Amino acid sequence: MRETPSKIVSLDELRNALVVSRRNHKKIVFSNGCFDTLHVGHVRYLQAAKREGDVLITAVNADTTVKNLKGPNRPILDEQARALLVAALRCVDYVIIFSEANVEHLLEEIRPDVHAKGTDYTSDTVPERATAARLGIRVAIVGDPKDHSTAALLEAIRKERNA
Repeated sequence: MRETPSKIVSLDELRNALVVSRRNHKKIVFSNGCFDTLHVGHVRYLQAAKREGDVLITAVNADTTVKNLKGPNRPILDEQARALLVAALRCVDYVIIFSEANVEHLLEEIRPDVHAKGTDYTSDTVPERATAARLGIRVAIVGDPKDHSTAALLEAIRKERNA
């Protein structure tokens, strides 16, 4: 098992590692998310993604994309902290930080066997579904029902603080 900091890799490092994984006939799974304040829903999503194959790559949104997606007060944790938390999970083999609006470019570059998305998506709403289909990547909807969210956690903290 790789040490947590060494799990956080550049695209070039990831490509090199995947050559070895593919040579050993390992099934590559790709997952992604903001992971702003890691919670139980994130952990269950990543554990379920890992069950889809042998090597789990998790792409973490860069700070700029989190701000664009979630609003001006986010992220709570910076991209390096979020990447380190995700890398600390046993089920995650590699972490890469990305700054694009979606992961189509990474799917093109990495060409995983499986693209795992959380249950807040359906096969029809996965933003990268056309790219995955064109590349022959299976999309898997994994994890528990979407009844956990960072926004809900932050709201509960605000309410508690103001009570």
